[in-house]
Amino acid sequence: MISKIRRLTKKVRKPNFPDFYHQPGTIPGTLIIDEDAEAPTIVLFDYNQTNFIRKQIATPEECLNYLDTESVSWVDVQGLGNQDILQRLGKVFELHPLVLEDVVNMGERPKIEDYEDQLLIIARMVVPKETTCGFYSEQVSFVLGKHYLLTVQEEPEHDCFDSVRMRIDKGKGIIRKNGADYLAYALLDAIIDGFFPVLELYGERIEELEEEVILKPTPQTLQQIYQIRQELLQLRRSIWPQRDAINALIRDSSDLISEEVRIYLRDCYDHTVQVMDMVETYRELASGLMDVYLSAVSNKMNEIMKLLTVVSAIFIPLTFVAGVYGMNFNPDKSPYNMPELNWYWGYPVCLALMVAIAVSLLILFWRRGWLANFSSIKHD
Repeated sequence: MISKIRRLTKKVRKPNFPDFYHQPGTIPGTLIIDEDAEAPTIVLFDYNQTNFIRKQIATPEECLNYLDTESVSWVDVQGLGNQDILQRLGKVFELHPLVLEDVVNMGERPKIEDYEDQLLIIARMVVPKETTCGFYSEQVSFVLGKHYLLTVQEEPEHDCFDSVRMRIDKGKGIIRKNGADYLAYALLDAIIDGFFPVLELYGERIEELEEEVILKPTPQTLQQIYQIRQELLQLRRSIWPQRDAINALIRDSSDLISEEVRIYLRDCYDHTVQVMDMVETYRELASGLMDVYLSAVSNKMNEIMKLLTVVSAIFIPLTFVAGVYGMNFNPDKSPYNMPELNWYWGYPVCLALMVAIAVSLLILFWRRGWLANFSSIKHD
């Protein structure tokens, strides 16, 4: 059983560590660009309480006219497939080489770093897949300035910022009445809230697996359990350091985060803790499903062995009777050598005796309760 589990789990285990890493001896500030990365798309949002501008810009230098204004400028970069544009973007925003390295190189741990006039926030965003189970996971980097916010994402296809974009576009809520720090909070809150739809899907999958494990466990069920455990581990690695990062924003003093926004960040922190509790609960349920699976398989094996034992117990006396009359003793040599072989009704009497023995044993087993299926569970 253990060797079978190992063979099945080898099919579903995937590395949870990032593919982007520095080779030993790499110069600090080196940018690692994936060959398959899409070309960057830069979208500018500039707004205040009365005015709003949204446009796609071709070069990073076009952002210069908006960074020193009193309005809030959100520069959203999606895609990391052009190193030249990324380096020019770093010059426009006067990013430290290590900041640009953390922003561009994926696989960074969620964290907060204060660079006096800029605040670097690394977060991880998850989005549920549309057609299959699972989720997309990508790094989102924030560079917060006094009147601007730079965000960098891996891919343009998946993000959870549409609700924030709509609130800016329609002027809903208080987002256009506040500064760039409130915008950073709104985006972080959208990232944390994006975990809940993913966890809801896992809750439904675990409920389905619980029913399947009890009623009809299969090797495919075991593979799904291990797949869920691995994916929940990825979620845990994403949300756990994110909680510490948000806590650092609340606890540490920074001129870029106002006291009003810190109050909102407390609510974001509470949501993070709630996500962590749900992840831990589902991980425990997934681990418990493995024990239930092994118990169900063991019960099924016990039922098979019980059936075979009953069949064997019934045929043992029948085999004895058949073996006795299969002995080659000559009745002509002695009157004690199986005289019933010469009876007129000898053969029917022997068969009737064997049937009577089998029926008697079945009645005996039934009265003792040995024929009951103890492992069956009625499903409403």
